[in-house]
Amino acid sequence: PELVKMDAVYTTVRNAKMQPVAYDAFVKMAEAASEDGFRLYSVSAYRSYQTQKRLYQTYVATDGKELAESYSARPGYSEHQTGLSVDINTADFYSNFQNTDTYRWLRENSWKYGFILRYPEGKEQITGYQFEPWHYRYVGVEIAQVCEEQGLTYEEYLARQVPPQTDFLQNVSIPISEQLLWLNHQWYAPC
Repeated sequence: PELVKMDAVYTTVRNAKMQPVAYDAFVKMAEAASEDGFRLYSVSAYRSYQTQKRLYQTYVATDGKELAESYSARPGYSEHQTGLSVDINTADFYSNFQNTDTYRWLRENSWKYGFILRYPEGKEQITGYQFEPWHYRYVGVEIAQVCEEQGLTYEEYLARQVPPQTDFLQNVSIPISEQLLWLNHQWYAPC
């Protein structure tokens, strides 16, 4: 993706990068948090395929494939590779970030800047990943607001979208209860 370098004020990582639209939103969010007495900074933003491959292989070697895949994406599947995701202030459970006032501020305000908590607690069966209170994804204000108001994960939001037109559905009238949904290049019946 097209990337811009993050200013050192907003990250602890040398040469950290994000997509411009996500970075601009992150800066606005960090500035708003600062006005409320909180400091937001990235500890991980864009990752290359090679970086994700190295991390994933390390986790698999340490914890085994099944456990590693509950908290780490295979290379080529990580949201960090899009330049739209950011780990904020920490990237581990040992910090207990979910018990901090900063986390509470993010949960109340991140959607206003187009970010969603990507892997929320209690939604592991839907997202496929363990709860990560630090991992936020830029999806835009409109989508973030819908997810916030309806308590949706990004997967649940996407599953509710109208599928793209296909030749076999163009001239067929199908009741809404029987229509198919398009998610991750596969068809699913509506929930």
